Amino acid sequence: MEHGWCLLANRWGTRASVRRAFATVSRLGDGVFWYLLMAAIVLADGIEGLQASLHMALTGATALMLYRHLKRWTRRPRPFAADVRIRALVAPLDEFSFPSGHTLHAVSFTVVALAYYPLLAPLLVPFAVAVAASRVVLGLHYPSDVLAATAIGGALASGSLWIGSALALA
Repeated sequence: MEHGWCLLANRWGTRASVRRAFATVSRLGDGVFWYLLMAAIVLADGIEGLQASLHMALTGATALMLYRHLKRWTRRPRPFAADVRIRALVAPLDEFSFPSGHTLHAVSFTVVALAYYPLLAPLLVPFAVAVAASRVVLGLHYPSDVLAATAIGGALASGSLWIGSALALA
């Protein structure tokens, strides 16, 4: 069933306007959007913004190590590598599919940023959802890669917030 969803999403992505939109979102999700957000937070909120941005950066670095380890361990082929009918509509950043690093980062950055700045939800939540969807539409991930990355990113960010609050209380 999941394979069928991949095929359907990828066919939708072959439309030029859809492909361009999701490729742009995916490219921004590579880090550009998050780095700009961190810089804007520091500029807008000074020391408090720096604290939030450092928290996001540390969570992001942890997410990077975690998802790279998981990809090497699971070695799940990308959808376009498993089915010739699915096309990679942009070049993948690495060889394996599980979990989606873009989604893991989007969710973890969003959760941490919203803990500090809940008013950013109307911007960050739709962007994180679009990043996750882009990975399936572009033929780079299965829906389960994205769902697992959402859970991992949420747990990672929540854990980092819990640790941060415990350290602040100590």
